[in-house]
Parts: sequence; structure tokens; C-alpha cells
Amino acid sequence: MEIESPTMSPKMKQYLLILNCIMLAIGISGGPLIMRLYYLHGGKSIWLSSCLETGGWPMMIVPLLVAYFQRRAAHPAQAKLLFIKPSTFCFAAVVGLVAGSADYFYAYGVKHIPVSTSSLILATQLAFTAVFAFLLVRQKFTACSINAVALLTFAAIVLALHASSDKPAGESSAQYYLGFFFTLASSALFALMLPMIELTYKRAKQTVNYELVMEIQLVLSFSATAMCTIGMLASGDYKGYVGEVQVYKLGVVMYFVVLVCSAILWQFFYLGAAGVIYYGSSLLSGIIIAVALPITEIAAVFFYHEKFQVEKGLSLALSLWGFISYFYGEAKDIKKQKKKERINLESININADIES
Repeated sequence: MEIESPTMSPKMKQYLLILNCIMLAIGISGGPLIMRLYYLHGGKSIWLSSCLETGGWPMMIVPLLVAYFQRRAAHPAQAKLLFIKPSTFCFAAVVGLVAGSADYFYAYGVKHIPVSTSSLILATQLAFTAVFAFLLVRQKFTACSINAVALLTFAAIVLALHASSDKPAGESSAQYYLGFFFTLASSALFALMLPMIELTYKRAKQTVNYELVMEIQLVLSFSATAMCTIGMLASGDYKGYVGEVQVYKLGVVMYFVVLVCSAILWQFFYLGAAGVIYYGSSLLSGIIIAVALPITEIAAVFFYHEKFQVEKGLSLALSLWGFISYFYGEAKDIKKQKKKERINLESININADIES
């Protein structure tokens, strides 16, 4: 398998990696906030929210069509409409079922617990991602990454021990604790999804270009949306939507604006994650998510006036400590790798001089 475009310069790949990092950060920061806005002003449907997390998949059809017509203009006889093969299609659909499950658990959590709390819980996905990346794609552990995993895990425990202290008005303890653990489950499933996407690229028996990445993401998102839609229809949840629109506190127009913005922001998250995995790794994608989540927490406290207790501050400090520990380890590894490459290059040059 080849994961690169022969005509793309390293600098262009770096720019595209940065662009996808920005998309991912916007999606993971804005998605939870807009979802919470839906619930705060009268929205009640968990299935609808979970559908919207991947329901923006038609957005990807436009760039895929543009890329196709460009290929067709350059090479009319050789232009393919789609690159994805049946085996890759099926694997991407399975990953989509994992994403759909994560979407439902997360939507349930955001409905019943403050978004500032859910964001801190979701930060534990870095720990889960490290474990799943090791199991699925043989990502190496270092002392710093193990330390980061331990700190993030402890941060989640701190929140769990003092969870009920920020229970929203009107929520029962059972709903709150179920929301807490459902959010933790979604964190684990999101973390499983990231290395599964990377594994999809690695096991694809074809050249993996960015067009194929978008096609895989399209299949993944469609599969997840279909799963949540089936759940919505089976549960009869859709029957209450007409009444929900009419009583929404921000008005009918804003109701649909919130839904559309939710779909767009979450699609930024999924497409950004796929791009970061393609140009970087699943673990890097997990790191970007973890680094962006404190932004969501601070924004939730500022815009939604959520409580910021001592345990949230401690959990945030532990999370940031974990991020810094991981980045420090990565910087050391990069420095060590560059030094090793320099020594090898000097050794090759010395041997070449001796032979000459």
C-alpha cells in the first residue's frame, strides 16, 4: 500500500496537515457547544443529535465531484468516478457502526451533563487512543506517553468521584451518572475509531490518496447516519419533532440553524480527523482532540454559565499535564531520531570517503 501522492511536495503535505488539524479543532470545539445549545433551549432527541454528528456527509460529495471532473479533464479515458474497492468499502462501513455507537453515547451524555464536564471526560480518549493504536497499528509506547495515559485516567477518576456536584437542575442522579459513563464509553469508542481508520488505510490493497480518504469518510459517515436513523425510526423518536420545533425557545428558524450548524461542525470533526490520520497518525488525531477540548470547557463556562468547581480545575490541570508530558516525549523522540539520522549520514559519508 502507498499512502502518498507522488506529485505532492512535502511542504504541501504539511500545509494540508495543518488545514486538517484546524478543521478537527473547530469540529471538536464547536460540535459539543452547538449540541448543548440544542438541548438547553428545548431540544430533547438523542437520536436526532446522534444523526447530526455524521449527517453532514453529503458535504463531501461536492469536493469528490470537483476532483473527479479535474481528473476527467486531465485524463478523459482513465478517470475513475470512485477509487474505493469493495473490501475497503465494507471495512469503512464497519468503522461507521463504531462511530454511530459513539455518536449516540455522546449525544446522551451531552443531554444530561454539562458540556464542560463532558469535554473533560472526552479528553480521556487520548489514553484510549494510545492503547488501541498500540493494539491495532503497533504504535510504540514511551515513558512520557504512559505518564500521559495515567494522568488522563486519573483526571477522569477525579471527575467521577465528585460528579454529582455539577448536576444540572431537573436531572436525576441516575440520568446524570448514566450520562457520565455513556460519555466515557463514547470516549473509548471514538478512540477505537481513530486507529481503525488508520488501519483501513494500511490494509487497503491500493494506493491511498486524499480522494480515497474522503470516499472512506463518506462511507463511514453514511453508515453511522444510517444506523442512527434506523434507531430513530425504530424507537418512534421522530414523532415528537414537529412539537419540538414549535416550542423551541429560540424560535423555528434558529431551531433549524442549530441543526444545520451542528451537522456542519461535526462533519469538520470527522473529515479533519480522517485528514490528520492520513497525513499524520491516529495518535496525532487523538492529541489534537485532547488539546482542543479545554477550549470547549472554557467556552461552556463562559457562554452557558456552567459551574467550574475545584475538581474540574484539578481535572483540567491533570489533563494539561498529560498533554504536556506527551508532547515533551514526542519532541524528545523527534530530536533523538534526527540525531540518529545525522550520525548515520555522517557514517555513510565517512565510508564513502574511505572507499574513494
